[in-house]
Amino acid sequence: MKPISTTAELAAFCNQLKGQPFVAVDTEFMRETTYWPMLCLIQAAAPNGAEACIDPMADGMDLSPFLDILRDETIQKVFHAARQDVEIFNNLGAMPRPLFDTQIAGMAAGFGEQIAYDALVRQMLKIELDKSSRFTDWARRPLSENQLTYAIADVTHLARLYPILQASLEKAGRLAWVEEEMEALVSPDLYDVNPENAWKRLRPRKHAAKYLAVFKAVAAWRERTAQTRDQPRGRILKDDAIDELASQAPTDAAGLDRLRGVPKGFSGSRFGPDLLDAIREALKDPEAYAPVIERDRTASNPAAGAVVELLKVLLKARSEDAGVASKLIATVADLEKIANDDNADVGALTGWRKDAFGADALKLKRGELALVLDGSRVRVVEVRRAPKATD
Repeated sequence: MKPISTTAELAAFCNQLKGQPFVAVDTEFMRETTYWPMLCLIQAAAPNGAEACIDPMADGMDLSPFLDILRDETIQKVFHAARQDVEIFNNLGAMPRPLFDTQIAGMAAGFGEQIAYDALVRQMLKIELDKSSRFTDWARRPLSENQLTYAIADVTHLARLYPILQASLEKAGRLAWVEEEMEALVSPDLYDVNPENAWKRLRPRKHAAKYLAVFKAVAAWRERTAQTRDQPRGRILKDDAIDELASQAPTDAAGLDRLRGVPKGFSGSRFGPDLLDAIREALKDPEAYAPVIERDRTASNPAAGAVVELLKVLLKARSEDAGVASKLIATVADLEKIANDDNADVGALTGWRKDAFGADALKLKRGELALVLDGSRVRVVEVRRAPKATD
């Protein structure tokens, strides 16, 4: 197989994709040593049999014809574990809408948490995939025949299993269950790379304005530096070092050198002065610069912590009953909010999730349900309360 390597070839291929109900898409990329993912290959397949590998690294290649397909909202774009692929295309200005992620769909269809593509193909199509080329160097040219065979298989089988999986969910009345998750995957907020918002990916451990101001400033500095130098965040500064810098708030080289989480000699590097400038700037007015974050009431409420543990058991039981991955119903963060507030603004207390779990979660909090160990399985039983005695 020869990959598409010219814009004219790509335009001709994309003409075959136009008007199709869906296109299965996958990418091969590398980002171990970079901030921005390096797109090395795009694979696409449609139900009319049109399929190809596209070489975005070919000289003079203009991806516009394919990006237009991704933007075409009359064509469903099918991925497996789509987030990193979507990030790449979003960076190219082509958010793929509408989107269907077979990994998320698999969670609703009873295939477990975050099922791998090869496992889904094995279970649904009874085909064993050769994954030996998965971790090869996709940036090296020419690509081998084994690499191209592996790459195209990812969309060939995806185009076959998508209609089966979609029809199965529709028949079970569960297609709507995953639509919210699919929509979240194409939210621009998920792929926000604004340095001023970088702190949101981390977990501040304190709530003092001085700490939060420095925490935000250091996270923003690291993000800007990583983007400018095209290096992974962790190569600039580790996450733990951000917490230590926020706690100690050094304003000079000597203070920076005393920190254990900061690499030795950091203050004398090209990074040190810029980092100290960012910290000093944040400390000019910590109250104004510090982000406002909601306190985790569970951490200071032992009773709520115990409720969260019970809710975890209930969630596991109810997700097994429904044949749905528990992650699709609620996250630990959702459980923590429910433990503290019966009216928490979480998906688990609305729609189908409330029917499957949320309503029972509130009953458990009120003592109207009990969890009983029946052999190796947890059963959920109603608690019959004795009527109050009357005089």
